[in-house]
Amino acid sequence: MSTARADTFGTGTLSRATALIHTLVTVEALLLLTAAPGLAGLLLLAPDPANLPLAALCLLPLGPAASAALHALHHRGRDLTDLHPVRAFLHGWRLNALPVLRLWAPLLAWLTVIAFTLTHFSATGLPGWWAALLALIGTGSLLWGAHALVLTALFTFRTRDTARLAAYFLLRHPRATLGALSLLILTAAGTALLTEALPALLAAPLLLSLLHSGRPVIAETEEHFTA
Repeated sequence: MSTARADTFGTGTLSRATALIHTLVTVEALLLLTAAPGLAGLLLLAPDPANLPLAALCLLPLGPAASAALHALHHRGRDLTDLHPVRAFLHGWRLNALPVLRLWAPLLAWLTVIAFTLTHFSATGLPGWWAALLALIGTGSLLWGAHALVLTALFTFRTRDTARLAAYFLLRHPRATLGALSLLILTAAGTALLTEALPALLAAPLLLSLLHSGRPVIAETEEHFTA
């Protein structure tokens, strides 16, 4: 009887739930810590469109931090007696910081251009439908970035190959893309209705949900695009 209890310790439903909570809390803390310099800068910026380029610079550390968090969540232990979220996070950060910045930095620059244009749209003299088109392009860019972030966190490809795969999966797996879109809408609504700190405070659960919705993307990448 005691042997059976020893064999099952750490693998039951309650233990798995505890392991998940422990991993989420640890990963959340590490993500906030590694992104802290940029997040602190955001708090000091006034909500002025002129500060959009500075806001983009402050968001640069968030890319490697989110990639490391995705890596740690993907490789999380299910056994309460074998949890190493700190090790997995740090390994993901060291492995993916530079690769993800090669995609994250251009994406932030592109989104900054779109946001700056939309906030000064009346001065452009463009017809109104251009604003809707720019908003659509910005949303598509964010969804592309979500796929690219998952791919960079879990696989080792050249930057241009990751960019192409992320674009390919936008239409190849519409359910995964819609899942990322639903998370984007949920985050935007929560930020608008509750607090601007919501995305940071719930980053780990949101990234775990992104991994869950991106399972078809991960599975096809493993099957067809890795040796």
